[in-house]
Amino acid sequence: MNKSIKRLPDSELEIMMIIWEANKPVTSAYIQEKLKNRKEWKITSILTFLARLTAKGFITSTRQGKINIYSAAINEQNYLESESKSFLEKMYGNSLTAFVSSLYKSKSISAKDLAELREFIDKAGEEE
Repeated sequence: MNKSIKRLPDSELEIMMIIWEANKPVTSAYIQEKLKNRKEWKITSILTFLARLTAKGFITSTRQGKINIYSAAINEQNYLESESKSFLEKMYGNSLTAFVSSLYKSKSISAKDLAELREFIDKAGEEE
C-alpha cells in the first residue's frame, strides 16, 4: 500500500468515485452526466476538480481531438486501504476492537453485521 496517498476533499473524492466506477477512461461530460441528479456543479467546477486531481496524481489526462479523456492513476482499493488505515490510527489509536465497539455501542452495527464480521474473521484465521 502506498503510504503517500493523500486524503481527498469530498468533492474530488466524488469525482474519483465516478471514474473508478466507470472502470474506463471518461470525459468531463460523462462525469457531469453522472452527477446530474446529485450535484448542481457547472462544467467549470468539474474541470477545476479534474485539474486538481491531475495535479495531485490521482488521474491522468490525455487529449483526443478537442476532448480530454481522464483515467484513474490511483487504484480505488489502494486509496480505500490508505484511508481506512489513517482513520483507524487517528480516531481509534489503531484499535479495530475500539472501532467495532464504538459502532456497536452507537447501534450503528447490527447483529447481522456482527455475524458477517465473525464469519470473515473465522475465514481469515483459516487462511493463515
